[in-house]
Amino acid sequence: MPDIPLGVLDLVPISSGSTATAALRNSIDLARQAERLGYARYWFAEHHLNPGVAGTSPAVVLALTAAATSTIRLGSGAVQLGHRTALSTVEEFGLIDALHPGRLDLGLGRSGGRPPAAKTTAPAATPVADGRTPGGLLIPPPFSFAHLLGSPRVSLQRKLLMLPGAESQEYAEQIDDILALLAGDYRSPEGVEAHVVPGEGADVHVWILGSSGGQSAEAAGARGLRFAANYHVSPATVLEAVDGYRSFFQPSEFLDKPYVTVSADVVVAEDDATARELATGYGLWVRSIRTAEGAIEFPTPEEARAHVWSDEDRALVRDRVDTQFVGSPAYVADRLEQLQEATDADELLITTITHDHADRVRSYQLLAEEWRRRH
Repeated sequence: MPDIPLGVLDLVPISSGSTATAALRNSIDLARQAERLGYARYWFAEHHLNPGVAGTSPAVVLALTAAATSTIRLGSGAVQLGHRTALSTVEEFGLIDALHPGRLDLGLGRSGGRPPAAKTTAPAATPVADGRTPGGLLIPPPFSFAHLLGSPRVSLQRKLLMLPGAESQEYAEQIDDILALLAGDYRSPEGVEAHVVPGEGADVHVWILGSSGGQSAEAAGARGLRFAANYHVSPATVLEAVDGYRSFFQPSEFLDKPYVTVSADVVVAEDDATARELATGYGLWVRSIRTAEGAIEFPTPEEARAHVWSDEDRALVRDRVDTQFVGSPAYVADRLEQLQEATDADELLITTITHDHADRVRSYQLLAEEWRRRH
């Protein structure tokens, strides 16, 4: 296997009994540790109205983290364009780039925007039989997110994020506006120029994040942009996502061939039993997301074991729990190599949540050491 860089995806999780302040300090510390351990990039996700997630504004957390690190690439995974404008996005990342040039990844996501058009997908190039790829990667049955779209909490989130009467810009058009503002060649339909200071000419790598082979994959591929596929969020559709992106890809000023990173949810410890104990709270945490109540503070193993699971609960989280890579460094590295082989990823993006910060740092350390030994 060629050298496959590892990156970090951080939601800034809040552990039970802790605070958002501690979570932010822990994330900045983890970014420093990731830089020391040789991780290629460190991304922050964007989530709102979650009791257990403090990562509400990637640009703000990126600015704080950029000041505390030196070399690691920093980015958003992803800025949710559904409630933003192209100008505000370029201005925010332009401000950070002005003081920390050449280190930023602007990851863009469609969340919260207009409903997507009818999905166009390419058949997956990697065959799946009995739920597994030839290399053994688990591809579970698809999970339906339909119940989340009708959730009162999701509706409230959109209402609070959007100005009254505002409408989201069409996603592909918004991406084109961001690229034009960064390049300095934006023109309105009437021919009026717009120049963003700072922001125009910023040395920012634009990525598109997607969970399927539809709108996001097409937008990334057709523009020759980098693409991030979410195995940890939607494992059933990861092959469709990367294959769709590659089928749409057109060479550009940014890339001459497709470039993909794929995310994975991981917990590593010295042995399998310890790792499983550290990951005990994961199912209950995913349940809180999948029921639309909002991500809870990440529970201790004891708190998680106190939950009485129904069959409905188990069905709600099964695909996520079954595709979390939990175990010793060797075991998890084997699973990551399966994921890389199945998706032909150029990089892998690792997200890890444990209740105790020290265990989280240790997980990334053990994985980095094992990955370095193999590659």
